[in-house]
Amino acid sequence: MQPLDYHEGGGAAGAPGGHAPRAAARADRRGAALIPIYDNVHGRRFPFVNLSIIAANFIVFFYELSLQGQTVAPGVTRLDEFITKWGNIPACTFHSLGWQDLSFRTSLYCSQQPHSVATVITAMFIHGGWLHILGNMLFLWIFGDNVEDAMGHARYLVFYFLMGIIAAFTYAGVNADGLTPAIGASGAIAGVMGAYLVLYPRATVAVLIVFIPLPVPAFILIGVWFIVQVFSGFSTFNTNAVGAGGGIAYFAHIGGFIAGALLVKLFTIGQPKRRVGRLRRFDAKGWFDDLF
Repeated sequence: MQPLDYHEGGGAAGAPGGHAPRAAARADRRGAALIPIYDNVHGRRFPFVNLSIIAANFIVFFYELSLQGQTVAPGVTRLDEFITKWGNIPACTFHSLGWQDLSFRTSLYCSQQPHSVATVITAMFIHGGWLHILGNMLFLWIFGDNVEDAMGHARYLVFYFLMGIIAAFTYAGVNADGLTPAIGASGAIAGVMGAYLVLYPRATVAVLIVFIPLPVPAFILIGVWFIVQVFSGFSTFNTNAVGAGGGIAYFAHIGGFIAGALLVKLFTIGQPKRRVGRLRRFDAKGWFDDLF
């Protein structure tokens, strides 16, 4: 068993009373083929909330690295225990809210979590490997600063956590009996991407395609990503972990993205509109020039 991630993760649930092995490092599929490197939206505020979220994710990740070599039982490390305690397990979360009864064996498994309800937030800061966290944080770096600029710092902070919570419950809703810990920030980041698409539909993002930076309209880049999530998510309904395939909790992405697109206007009431400028390109000498 490996933990599911809201963008990366692992397989099926383990036996109640056991621990989830640490997440394997997997490539972030959201950016494996198209890697965004910058966009043409010019912000006016320093994105200290977005940067703080990124920093917090890395602090937790470095703590995870310190745990992975500490064995507590054959085949079980302190990192496994950490993920079991603080990863979002749908069955345990619903049980803690009084929405679902559990069997005795499942209750023993959930008893390892000190605060199951809190895991819809704590799981957002746990990642399964270097490629995983780097991919997630790259997308948050590219899209999050502009969404924060449009909303303001306090609103953006509330928005980010709300998107992560909605993403967690969306995945749990289609996998209510799931016992696999779900980890990762990409449910919240999907909400940020949905908001970005609504706020800046005419924006352009420079992406690396086979190491060549090329301009791609944001609505195409994000739109194609969302279509892949929907197609992949609905293709998992005949699997053991509904809404998840290849270790990816697709419905967390779908829920977060839709919520972000629908709710973004509520978080930008009274805020000035931001302009979309010209995209810059990277020339052979390493300098950025205007692209017209």
